[in-house]
Amino acid sequence: MDAMTIRAIRGATTLTHDERDHLHARTKELVDAILTANGLQVDDIISVFFTCTQDIVSDFPAAAARDLGFGDVPLMCAQEMAVPGALPRVVRVMAHAYLDRPRDQVQHVYLHEAQSLRRDLAQ
Repeated sequence: MDAMTIRAIRGATTLTHDERDHLHARTKELVDAILTANGLQVDDIISVFFTCTQDIVSDFPAAAARDLGFGDVPLMCAQEMAVPGALPRVVRVMAHAYLDRPRDQVQHVYLHEAQSLRRDLAQ
């Protein structure tokens, strides 16, 4: 691989309900969308950090990423801050990747109700 810049890519999605299969489907949709929007393969990913709001307890979003072939990619999950009035059932992601494009051309992906979190970046 040629020397490339390391970029952080943000994204988020929401769940309609906290259930393992639904969490996995929405997480996979988000991760796939981030890869596609940025022209990335799993081998381009350095690490991925997931957070969930406190109302998501059915499983780890990292488990869904492992199903997508992220077995060798360092993944971490954490709980999001419980801010009163914040959007419920949100899965957020920050992925670090080798990406050969300027920072202002990185495609951040916000799906479903999470589009309201970053209207300036939402697809």
